[in-house]
Amino acid sequence: MNNRMWKKHMDDVFGILSRFTLAGLLCAAFALSANAGPREQAKLIYDRIAGVPPSAAVMADIESAMQGTNPQCATYGAGITGAQCVAYIAMDNKDFYNVTLKNFAAPWTNRDQSVFVPLNDYIATVIGMIRDDIPFNELLSRDITYIGRTGVVPAGPSANNNTHYEQLESNNINLRDELLVASQSSVNGIPSTATAGIMTSRAASEAFFVAGTNRAMFRFTLLNHLCNDMEQMHDPALTPDRIRQDVSRSPGGDSRLYLNNCIGCHTGMDPMTQAFAYYNYDEASGALEYTQGNVQPKYFNNDLNFPPGYRTPDDSWSNYWRRGQNAYLGFDAALPGEGQGAKSLGEELGNSYAFAACQVKKVFRAVCLRAPENANDRSEVDNIISTFRSSGFNMKRVFAATAVHCMGQ
Repeated sequence: MNNRMWKKHMDDVFGILSRFTLAGLLCAAFALSANAGPREQAKLIYDRIAGVPPSAAVMADIESAMQGTNPQCATYGAGITGAQCVAYIAMDNKDFYNVTLKNFAAPWTNRDQSVFVPLNDYIATVIGMIRDDIPFNELLSRDITYIGRTGVVPAGPSANNNTHYEQLESNNINLRDELLVASQSSVNGIPSTATAGIMTSRAASEAFFVAGTNRAMFRFTLLNHLCNDMEQMHDPALTPDRIRQDVSRSPGGDSRLYLNNCIGCHTGMDPMTQAFAYYNYDEASGALEYTQGNVQPKYFNNDLNFPPGYRTPDDSWSNYWRRGQNAYLGFDAALPGEGQGAKSLGEELGNSYAFAACQVKKVFRAVCLRAPENANDRSEVDNIISTFRSSGFNMKRVFAATAVHCMGQ
């Protein structure tokens, strides 16, 4: 056996062993949590959320909270006691914001879905909205961003670079205390009506509006915030009247590929990506570009592939998924299902049942270190989703309820 084959063999062996070791550790942790006393259970909840062990003083606080004798619990809201209070105390720790939430949101900001990216305005906005209990269904539509307090780092927030946020991270600035809410329009220099929460953040623009056809913004928003990719949304039964000119109707000379494959994604996607018709990330300036009233040239790339196809005239959009098999995403009947621009599209997506369910499932995986796997898990997830929607889309409640559930597993 040569060195290369031996290395591959050993990598396979260590990979298998590591998986068994991780599985064993998780099983042991879950068994411990189910049989532990109040002190151990309190510490487990705190560790899962804060990401660091409690100090001696905090340990005393969470133990008394677990026993229902900590008056601090009343400050978190009516009816919050015991294990949920422990979770809220953990969410007071700066590492919940600097580490747990940073790692929670980082994969949503890049095409590789990597956690190893610098702090940016997208991540900071997620952190700030959770910290301030801002309804999370506004994540895709509100004129909002978060910036460091003036003077806390040398560089100020800029529409052209990420230096401000990189300095916040490299200087280990306490994001719990030093992040301030601001209007995104004032930082990025676009009209308030053109802002759409994190979709028009500089980080998302750089990742998803750059070059291409702006379909990436829709696809990754769907993937990250409705927990579905285009393959799951494939529906060839919808009307194909707004599929753009760049989509060949006979790829490779075979129209069956279009009729059976391409059409299933583009019938729903293209009418909604029209909302982004005025947006582009300018690589030269390093900033989001918004050309109100003028469709970006990228929407006419490869328009000779099928000249009779749909030619984008403006930023009006329509949600064809309100009918057909994808209606299960649960779009809000109080909304019209169509509109102009990214903000109204963000409202459509953010108020869907799928958006709420996606946030809960992501928290479950982050806190429980696994996906829901049995009837008990699925039932609790359904309960948390219902509470999330009825409580004003409060993400702290989701973290607290999820930690309590996982503690007993």
